[in-house]
Parts: sequence; structure tokens; C-alpha cells
Amino acid sequence: MEQSQPQQRRVADQVFQESLDQLEDILQESSTEDEEILQAQLHTSSLSEVELNDQDLTDIDLAALEDAVADIEQYLEEITNTKGKL
Repeated sequence: MEQSQPQQRRVADQVFQESLDQLEDILQESSTEDEEILQAQLHTSSLSEVELNDQDLTDIDLAALEDAVADIEQYLEEITNTKGKL
């Protein structure tokens, strides 16, 4: 026996709705995975920036630092001597 046309439409509608639900689930999973990947990339880039900043601090030239300290000390002595003469 053949199914009536309205019943065929109901069955087709039900199959279509199930397919839409499956597609929605797939899209939500994909969206969640994309967000997780993005978060991981942001976290990794933040760590890289911190690591770079740490490297910048460790790459300071010791001789240049000593020269800067000597210049500051000389400046402070000059300031002190100038105030003492006044």
C-alpha cells in the first residue's frame, strides 16, 4: 500500500528536521573547537611575549650598565659638590 501524500510529507519533514538538528550539533562542535584553538593561540602568544620580555632583560650589556651607574654616581657627586660650595 502506498502512503498518503500528507503522511509522506510528515515523514519527509521529520527526516529533514533531524538532519537540521544534526547539522546544528556539528556546527556547534566546530564552533567550540575553533574557540578552543583561538584561546590556545592567544595563550601561546601571551607566553611568547612574556618570554621575549624576559629575554630582553637578560640581554642587558653588563658593561653598559656599569657605565650608566658610573655616570649616575658622577652626576650625584657633582650635584653634591655644587650644593656644598653654595
